[in-house]
Amino acid sequence: MLPRTPLRQRVVGRGVPALLLAVLLAPLFLLLGAAPAGATTEQCVSDEETACILGTIRSEEGPVADIVLTVTDASGAETEVTTDEAGKWSVPATSDGEYVVVLNEESLPDGIVTNGPTERTVTVKLDSTQRVYPALFEVRTGEYDASTSKSDLFIQSAVNGLRLGLLLALASVGLSLIYGTTGLSNFAHAEQVTLGGLLAYGFVNVLDLGLWLGGLITVLLCAATGYLQDRGIWQPLRRRGLGLTQMMIVTIGMSLAAQYAFQYFVGGSTVKVVVESFDTFSWGPVTQTSIQLVAMGVSVVVIAIVGYVLLRTRLGRATRAVSDNPALAAASGIDVDRIIRLVWTASAGLAGLSGLFYALAVSNGIRWDTGMQILLLLFAAVTLGGLGTAFGALVGSLVIGMVVEMAGPLGAPGDLKYAVALAILILLLLVRPQGLLGRAERVG
Repeated sequence: MLPRTPLRQRVVGRGVPALLLAVLLAPLFLLLGAAPAGATTEQCVSDEETACILGTIRSEEGPVADIVLTVTDASGAETEVTTDEAGKWSVPATSDGEYVVVLNEESLPDGIVTNGPTERTVTVKLDSTQRVYPALFEVRTGEYDASTSKSDLFIQSAVNGLRLGLLLALASVGLSLIYGTTGLSNFAHAEQVTLGGLLAYGFVNVLDLGLWLGGLITVLLCAATGYLQDRGIWQPLRRRGLGLTQMMIVTIGMSLAAQYAFQYFVGGSTVKVVVESFDTFSWGPVTQTSIQLVAMGVSVVVIAIVGYVLLRTRLGRATRAVSDNPALAAASGIDVDRIIRLVWTASAGLAGLSGLFYALAVSNGIRWDTGMQILLLLFAAVTLGGLGTAFGALVGSLVIGMVVEMAGPLGAPGDLKYAVALAILILLLLVRPQGLLGRAERVG
């Protein structure tokens, strides 16, 4: 009979992974905490003698800074205000009446155009807040006007959709692999995308390590968080026989905890991964910057490597075996826990790379809630392609990216284009419940 392990030794042994996780995350949060949250305009606060006229201006790629607005009261007095890095602006009003708010189109940065009226009238009452909602001042990316042909607009949107789809694929492939090997829907996976963008900001801008070195360290650290998550949390929970529903709730809790940790250490404003100015290339109606082309190229190469590993290597065959039947894979000599841990590590690294490129090539910065904004797109891509299939996640991501970007030219204003993508998902699942590349299964 084997001697029993002392209780204290067992407790300490189980606590080591959690301790390692804390040791790793502590310097990461210290790094993020050292980063300036970005300059923001001091916001107005209403009281008995003051009302506030305020709002936020965003394009489909995020907040837009340095836009000038002029607010004129009933007496004709004008107040000029400029949006901060979070796209926010506010003006105090000290008397009741109608105020005219005008957006100065000349202050719009290159590549940003108005998408609606530039003048609005707001009725102000003291001791209240009069919010000029973002929908009242809509702006969008793209140098298009009435003379631009619809075909050119569709071509540019298609290229933008391909770019967005490839970056979504980096994250959704990992999300699909986690589901395929464990059956777990990881709601915290999108926070790995946010972590990648924030760490890139810390290494590239705060520590000035350069884009390539800072990006490499970002991906490695994100991969390490995936390893430690499985080692310290998911493997112990699996061994205790915790059900998938309970584990899914744990991921929701982790997602919320990560979001508020990001907000606490970095702040609520948008931070930008700022490097040297990138060259712009044009081919007919298509315009892309050099970093956008690099992001697309690297995404294609990385996805191709993942596909090769899954199809042509022993590790890939073992991963597919665990996905098909974990019990049979274990009986045939495959270390199931090792395969799952490798999947968690690779998935977190891919999500971190996606966050780095998302901050550089898609949006004009990264926020604490960026992951929450793209979470539904990731799940839509995985579900559309077929749950648990890596190549299905790739196809689903490309479809979602194209639909999101091309919904704008079709007339979907603002963030409604994301609803269009989800509507396409619902319609397809009504016809093909298993997804595009999923396998039909008999139920009952």
